[in-house]
Amino acid sequence: MIARLSTQQADFQEKLSKLLAWESVSNTDVAQTVDDIIANIRQNGDQALIDYTNKFDGMDVSDISALTVDQSALKKAFDSLAEKEKIALQSAADRVHAYHQKQKQDTWTYTDDNGTLLGQKITPLDRVGLYVPGGKAAYPSSVLMNAIPAKVAGVEELIMVVPTPKGVANPLVLAAAHIAGVDKVFTVGGAQAVAALAYGTQTIPKVDKIVGPGNIYVATAKRAVFGQVGIDMIAGPSEILIICDGKTNPDWIAMDLFSQAEHDEDAQSILLCPDASFIDEVKASIAKLLPTMDRKAIIATALKDRGALIQTKDMDEAIAISNQIAPEHLELSVEDPQSMLDDIKHAGAIFMGRNTCEALGDYCAGPNHVLPTSGTARFSSPLGVYDFQKKSSLIMVSDEGANILGEIAATLADGEGLQAHAQSARYRIK
Repeated sequence: MIARLSTQQADFQEKLSKLLAWESVSNTDVAQTVDDIIANIRQNGDQALIDYTNKFDGMDVSDISALTVDQSALKKAFDSLAEKEKIALQSAADRVHAYHQKQKQDTWTYTDDNGTLLGQKITPLDRVGLYVPGGKAAYPSSVLMNAIPAKVAGVEELIMVVPTPKGVANPLVLAAAHIAGVDKVFTVGGAQAVAALAYGTQTIPKVDKIVGPGNIYVATAKRAVFGQVGIDMIAGPSEILIICDGKTNPDWIAMDLFSQAEHDEDAQSILLCPDASFIDEVKASIAKLLPTMDRKAIIATALKDRGALIQTKDMDEAIAISNQIAPEHLELSVEDPQSMLDDIKHAGAIFMGRNTCEALGDYCAGPNHVLPTSGTARFSSPLGVYDFQKKSSLIMVSDEGANILGEIAATLADGEGLQAHAQSARYRIK
């Protein structure tokens, strides 16, 4: 059902490497298909978008207006929700907004000893495209997590694309777009939607950056258009790594492992624990609880193919292995999680304490749930307000500064053999 490993096995590192191996966008056939779609969108715009939507989403439309959702429809979707859903959605949005407000950066300057002003000008992006998946499941939480930081950053226009197979739109997704302040919504998806955002069509405006998760075609398209536009990341399957001291309810641990495994068959769930008997208890909980799950087939496949219960020598070794894995979601299900923080180097989000299940972070805790996957937490951060702001350097040299900096610059320019650079600097020396 799920692999049982020990760090004391001679071939442990080999088995771990095999378990972690993942390449999200390496399929050459997919890449060729995506390239063809992008070329068609660039050449034929709206019409190509309509054709692909009819083909892939089982639609039958002849005009782009049928794929456009206006603001009144977004508000209507929100108004149609049950009161409990409205409250939950608004509460989540408020918490996400409050958290991301803390991330907002402002322009700063300082003046050095010779009177030269230096600093950075912080500017929001003009227009951002938000991709929201709409195939196997609907993700209103993704709307909030992607749109709200953009709005906090000051992005002027947020364009959302979401596929609606058979023309069925999820009211929670549209309601989330209403709450988050999305400006325009188009019911298109796949690589064709990414291409439309990157290059623009007669109706869909060209954006500066594309954010949001999707399938392999979406991920491949985002990689293909990177450079034409910015992207947030190339996301792989969802991951959870739990470090437990053996004192948490094993049913809780089993369900936390399920919470990521139920996303899709490629999701990854790993437990690190030094207590062999507790691992036995978790394995028993998995066997007991799995038959009760609606998505048990998906969970079972994910656990069998990419899951593991790993016995470590001690908690220090568990932390070392966690840093090696650099997981998307890291749960520290231990007595004193804060004491471990200094030693945790790589994780997208860290959930501290027995009560802090990853699911709370997915929906309403406040921090962003768009996180680096596949070990990229070694060099990447969660999506945040900073992803929707860019920086311009500020330099204003004083008379005194021109004398000092001019001499330094000219000397270094001479050393590089760049005469015009040197002369340009010397002109400013009084």
